[in-house]
Order: sequence, then C-alpha cells, then structure tokens
Amino acid sequence: MQLMRLGTAGAERPFVRDDEGVLRSLASLTADIDGAFLASDGIARTRAALAAGELPAEPEGEQLRIGAPIARPMAVVCVGMNYAAHAAESGSLPPERPVIFFKHPNTVVGPDDDVLLPPDSQRSDWEVELGVVIGRRARYLASPEAAMDVIAGYVVSNDVSEREYQIEVSGGQWSKGKCAETFNPLGPALVPADEVDPQALRLRSFVNGEPRQDSSTADMVFSVAQLVWELSQYMVLEPGDLVNTGTPEGVALSGRFPYLQDGDEMRIEIEGLGTQTQRVRRATV
Repeated sequence: MQLMRLGTAGAERPFVRDDEGVLRSLASLTADIDGAFLASDGIARTRAALAAGELPAEPEGEQLRIGAPIARPMAVVCVGMNYAAHAAESGSLPPERPVIFFKHPNTVVGPDDDVLLPPDSQRSDWEVELGVVIGRRARYLASPEAAMDVIAGYVVSNDVSEREYQIEVSGGQWSKGKCAETFNPLGPALVPADEVDPQALRLRSFVNGEPRQDSSTADMVFSVAQLVWELSQYMVLEPGDLVNTGTPEGVALSGRFPYLQDGDEMRIEIEGLGTQTQRVRRATV
C-alpha cells in the first residue's frame, strides 16, 4: 500500500495505491495526508476501507502531477554524517552522537518537480536519503524500541545542499546550505512502516544517468530507531514531521564528481519506496 498526494501544487488530493497497483481516492476518509490524518489512525482506516471495498478506483489520477506524499510538515529534521563513508569523504570521523540540523518546511516539493539553484550557487549537491514520517507525538521516548511505534512510514527524500553556503558562509551551522526553495523533493509515496525494514534498503542516486551513490541503510551509523529515540529527548516530534536520516557516500562534496548545473537531471531511488527525478534549473529573481 502506498499513500500519495496528486494534483497541482497547493491543490493536491489524497490517494492510495493498493497492493494490486490500483489508484484509489481517499476523499471519503480525509481531505489530505497530513499530521491530523496520520495521528487519527489514518493508515489503519485506509486499510480497513480498502478491505471493505469502500474506496473508488480513480485511473484518471495517473495523469496528475505527483506531489509530496505528506502535506507541508511542521518540521524537517535532518541527520548529518550518518554513514561512515560519507563522513570520511566529507573529511570527518563518524560522529559519536547524531548530528542534527533543520531544513525549512517549504523546501519540500514533489518528487519530480524542478530543483531551483540559487542565483549565485556554484556548489549545489544531491543527497539520497531515507525519510521517516512521524505518525504519533514523540516526547521523551523510553527506548529505541518504543520509537518504532511512533513512525507512520517511510519516503524517498533528496536533501539537496549548497556546499558553499553550508560550509564557507555557514556561521558555524549547516542550515544556510539546506534551506533554498525546492531543496527537498519528497516521494513519490509514503509506504507504511509495517511494510518496510528501514535498515535493509538499497539507496541509489544518478546525475544525467550516471551513477553516483549506491549503498544500503544497513550502513547507517545510527539506526532509524536510535535516531527517533534520541531526537525525542531534545524536541517533541509531531505527527506529519519529516526526519531525513543522512546520505551515503558519492556526493559532489567528495571531489569525485562535478556539482549540479542548470539542465542536469537527478534520479533518486530507494528499494521498495520508489524513484524520483528532478530537472535542475537556475532560479530567477
């Protein structure tokens, strides 16, 4: 089962793709796939409605733009250097505790929407990441095991980054390089947590058809459960919030590949969660 939001930007409608691949409307259950829907057992209610044959097929939905699979989250929390090889290519040792930074929620766009480079950007980079969507409020969780109970599902996320802003003009933190408009393509779908082993997923990225990243979430320094548990000790995670869990090696920051340029195409994919493709454009003022 895959939850999706389809339609023009700002006017997306909720859908579910059932296990036979049929696209069905969720309009009878919710106006949107957001924190309120997730917190009110929206995924379980969707399964029940599917089993009861209550959700009509909408094949015309296949022609619609794919939006981010969750409505604009309250927070986008990101984890840095969560793969040892990526930490090494960045010139750092693996962290002893999770490194946390934030993206502005308005960075989140559809999986195939254009990514806009800032007008003077010369060092923009791709980052395939497993995104975790929170389904219940997470506050001072007792254990990593308990953290798994607050996760609604998983998504493909591209943590696009401007490295000069992130490093040279950061002022000591990373968010300047992370928060440009369109810098977090998300989707195509939200896959429920109980259908995914988050530590056994292959992640890959390509630029203009050429391979860049190819790794597994098994190589994370801190597991999904550990990350969500630790985050809950420092902040309250709300339903609908997004946690980006870090990227593996193979980014332009390594020096092995050129940075993104106007006209490039990124393809980002995670096994079992889907594929997204973005055209890179230069933002105009």
